[in-house]
Amino acid sequence: MSDNAPTTAAQDWEEQAGNWIAWARRPGFDSYWRYRDAFFALVPDAARATLDLGCGEGRVSRDLGERGHRVTGVDASPTLLEAARQADPGGRYLLADAADLPLPDGGFDLVVAYNVLMDVDDLPGTVAEIGRVLEPGGRLCLSITHPITDTGSRRDGLFVLDRPYFDRHRFEDEVERDGVRMRFSGWNHPLSAYTGALEDAGLLIEALREPRVGHDEFPWHLWMRAVRP
Repeated sequence: MSDNAPTTAAQDWEEQAGNWIAWARRPGFDSYWRYRDAFFALVPDAARATLDLGCGEGRVSRDLGERGHRVTGVDASPTLLEAARQADPGGRYLLADAADLPLPDGGFDLVVAYNVLMDVDDLPGTVAEIGRVLEPGGRLCLSITHPITDTGSRRDGLFVLDRPYFDRHRFEDEVERDGVRMRFSGWNHPLSAYTGALEDAGLLIEALREPRVGHDEFPWHLWMRAVRP
């Protein structure tokens, strides 16, 4: 990507949409399948209305639906949304920027953002919108790439922090596995950027998890559940 002409998160995901559909829909292929059950244990039971923010091709929306949630999925990639609709013809899926949602104030009692907030271009604006669409007493359940993950690299069996932790910086990682190629890109933020955005949006953290599955040596993900008082 050229420093003179950076692409937006929406453009990146639209460009990678076909690759992501192939990647995401192969059961057991990526970390979602290992972490899914533990993450959903953090998610409240279905109630009035659930927003799946950054729903992509819809696997989280479909899993929420199987658990009784009435789901609205939102994403900025038309191709991914069309794939979500085809896999779930009865679902509700909307094309929108996460920082400018075409949804009413207090319209949801639950927002799920699974591995989304590190990809958006406007983190504070996105979290502010989450706070706006949550009803009083509503909750946000989020998963992000752990802030240390994209600040370091593996060397000689060790994980070494080799970039400034407190800087916001762009990350890109192209991976090929079993003939499927995917380019992941987004923004690395310190933990305080996420907690500060929640604080500014009036959301209180009530649970925080660093999930460990199998022989994980360091945390890949960070999960939080926050409530709008």
